[in-house]
Amino acid sequence: MCSSVFIGERSVDYTDLNDNNFFPVDLANDEVFIQEKYSEASVYGFKERKAIYRKGLGSTLINDNFDLNATYLTPNRSRIKTNLSYPYGDQAQKDTVFEGIDYDKIREAVASVFDKEAELVKKTRAVMVLHKDQIISEKYVDGFSQNSMVSGWSMAKSILATVYGVLEKQGEVNINNNAPIETWKNDERKEITINNLLQMNSGLEWEEDYESISDVTKMLYIASDMTKSQMDKKAIHKPGEHWYYSSGITNLLSGILRNQFDTYQEYLDYPYREFIDKIGMHSMVIETDMAGNFVGSSYAWATVKDWAKFGLLYLHRGNWNGQQVFDSEWFDYVTTPSPTSNGEYGAHFWLNTAGISYPDAPSDMFFASGYQGQRIFIIPSKDLVIVRFGLSEDEGVDLNKFIKEIVSAIE
Repeated sequence: MCSSVFIGERSVDYTDLNDNNFFPVDLANDEVFIQEKYSEASVYGFKERKAIYRKGLGSTLINDNFDLNATYLTPNRSRIKTNLSYPYGDQAQKDTVFEGIDYDKIREAVASVFDKEAELVKKTRAVMVLHKDQIISEKYVDGFSQNSMVSGWSMAKSILATVYGVLEKQGEVNINNNAPIETWKNDERKEITINNLLQMNSGLEWEEDYESISDVTKMLYIASDMTKSQMDKKAIHKPGEHWYYSSGITNLLSGILRNQFDTYQEYLDYPYREFIDKIGMHSMVIETDMAGNFVGSSYAWATVKDWAKFGLLYLHRGNWNGQQVFDSEWFDYVTTPSPTSNGEYGAHFWLNTAGISYPDAPSDMFFASGYQGQRIFIIPSKDLVIVRFGLSEDEGVDLNKFIKEIVSAIE
């Protein structure tokens, strides 16, 4: 609620009606204090919680020990205006019509993933299709526009991992080195590498279950320092021998990232200075926990056009208008299947190598993925990026058919 109101600039009523309208979330009573920039919620009066908004840091769920009067740092952001058109500048794109594209078929495919009147099944909020750096289709549900901020949920994982690609290009980290965790040095966890963490096959114990009191729900809703939730887990498999999706791993990587720098300010600035603002994703906000860590597992917001820039960065193998943000080899790394992931996962990106989730999409397609069907699909063989935001997973909208139709419309 706090993020929707203060980052998304949507009303309390709208958020309750659309975002928080499912069981058991809809049991909560919530109240937002606009001037004070915080929200409160409880269920039947029990376990009242508060979330505060701070510009630059987004919303943070706090506990009774949090010092509301403490001073805090925020990321330094930079914006260099250019006379270039999107995606490399702020100017409007020139009208471009590509040969070999069936634009009517594109329009039909895009329209097919939006609800018809009063349908409320597909729940798509925004779609953008880009080919050869040009927006060839863009559509928003009523109430949303290209200026609307949307949450990527677990797409934040791909954002956080990309910072490691930038670090590696700059020679500041070697992902094949053992993870620099002091408490692991005297047990079997000392063999876990940063690569194992990025590929989600560290072998560490974890439960990623959002329908119960599990490791992930305790981390997101109770932990004051989310970087420690996975750190404290024991090894139950050898590194590289068991793939398991873990939001705790990503937040552990956020903590390792923080320790790369001498000061907290440097940690806050680095992702924006060396990556996010460098490619013009100026709207993006990665939210922080109570300890000031980026919640890289789950909490990042940006406009659809800025999310699309992220897809384009990978489409161009890290090159942004002539400047190499991360090495081309990083692209190869994140799109190489992680051991024991059945070809479905690379390094903090999902893959279509095995064609399991999207059998009718190209096998070279890979994607950032978030809760309720947030997707950035990157298809190098078609020079194509497809972005979809909404409130439903694949069972609500047939994204496999949608991608198939888009791809088939491009020769």
